[in-house]
Amino acid sequence: MADKIKSPADLLAMAGKAKEDLDLRGGPKEIKVTVHMGTCGIAAGARDVVVAFLSEIADAKLSNVTIHQSGCAGLCEMEPMATVSFADGSVYHYGLLENRDKVHAIVQSHLVGGKPATEYLIAS
Repeated sequence: MADKIKSPADLLAMAGKAKEDLDLRGGPKEIKVTVHMGTCGIAAGARDVVVAFLSEIADAKLSNVTIHQSGCAGLCEMEPMATVSFADGSVYHYGLLENRDKVHAIVQSHLVGGKPATEYLIAS
C-alpha cells in the first residue's frame, strides 16, 4: 500500500475514496439496498453481489443510496437476493442475482431510471 502513496495528492485521493465507500454504507438515504448474507446467500454468491452493487452505484454516482447486509430472507432457493427499499415505503425483492449483469440492470433501471427490473423481481 505504501508504494501507491507517492505524494500528498495520492493520500488525499485515497481518503476521498474511503469516504465515498463509507458513505455508501451509512446514514439515512432515499434508497436502501440490502443484500441477504445468510449462509445460503453467501454460498450462492452474495459477496459478489455486494461488491457489484457497490461498484455499480459508485459508477452511476448515486448519492441517495445506501448498501446494507442482512441475514437470510427465508427464500434460500432465490439466493443470492437483494431487497430495495424506498423512503416512500415501497419494497422490492430481487432474486437469483448470480451475475453482475443483473445487478447492473437493477441499478440502471430501478435506482437510476425509477422502473423496477421486473425480470429479476420475486413475486410476493
